[in-house]
Amino acid sequence: MIFERALRREFAQAAAGISVALLAILTSTQLIRLLKDAAGGHIAPEAVASLLGFAALNFMPVLLSLTLFVAILLSLSRAYRDSEMVVWFSCGRSLTAWVSPVLKFALPIVLAIAALSGFLSPWANYSTAQYKQKLSARSDVSQVAPGAFREAKRGQRVFFVEAVTEDASQMGNVFVASFQDGKLGVVMSDAGHQEVAANGDKFVVLEHGRRYEVEPGTPEFKVMEFERYKVRTEDGEARPADRSPNRLPITDLLFDDSAPARGELLWRIGVPVSALILALLAIPLSYVNPRAGRSANMLIAILIYAIYSNLISVSQAWVAQGKLSFWIGVWAVHVVMLLPLVLLFYRRIAIRMPWQRRNS
Repeated sequence: MIFERALRREFAQAAAGISVALLAILTSTQLIRLLKDAAGGHIAPEAVASLLGFAALNFMPVLLSLTLFVAILLSLSRAYRDSEMVVWFSCGRSLTAWVSPVLKFALPIVLAIAALSGFLSPWANYSTAQYKQKLSARSDVSQVAPGAFREAKRGQRVFFVEAVTEDASQMGNVFVASFQDGKLGVVMSDAGHQEVAANGDKFVVLEHGRRYEVEPGTPEFKVMEFERYKVRTEDGEARPADRSPNRLPITDLLFDDSAPARGELLWRIGVPVSALILALLAIPLSYVNPRAGRSANMLIAILIYAIYSNLISVSQAWVAQGKLSFWIGVWAVHVVMLLPLVLLFYRRIAIRMPWQRRNS
């Protein structure tokens, strides 16, 4: 039908623009955080692109849900402002005629949200944790970022490097402070590089520097100049990431009766269900009253979205803490939001339009 095809085409155009804008905002914000962490040595620079992709998969379900809601809302609001809705109503169409095209447009997106929240987002969370575990298992010096202090050996050693090559093999102006056997040692050198011994042990070889050694609480200290000085570095143990509920696929959560897993399952189910209900809510919320201003319906829609999202988050937290039964929390919020959906549809359908009053 021409009516439904035109609506779905307009929804798709609006959704494309909104999703690109939201994705650009969220990814740029996340990229800034990752670059800051990489500059501080908290993550590997080569892992920034992968972690950014994992972060995008993680927030994609919420982004698609918001995109679906706003796209339908803006498209129908524009139709009201341009009097297109008046034309359709005068042709005998009821507001419920928009339910079918909205559902046909929304269902594929809702299925994508369900797949993302059920499988891809937890996989992205687990992969992110694995990347961080691998970073923590790297050698002390490989984690050092130029111009930043870095702790190692549980705070017993501190590295500072002013300049370092991309592969961390060559360093300039190196500072190492360590506490061992009750003595504080400070080593400073002009240059350094990494070496691997025949048995696999890793060393930082410092050249042309000094070592200062002092015992806290005593006036005695030692100064030693050297041409070559070795500092042994250690690799941490690469342990697998914990399988917390937000890193498990939904198929595993279904058979886990623990409270945290139940709370996570509630969230996984709630995201696609809320996306579908919000898509239907956008139909009556799109009504624009010229006397109330163009932004009045948008403010109400944003308020409803915020309330809905917060109610799901609160239900998830209560279920995870054992304060609320899963079988109540999983449907209670959505039933509550169905009430304004029915009331808004009833109110819009019950309003008698001007041409209807003239014919009566």
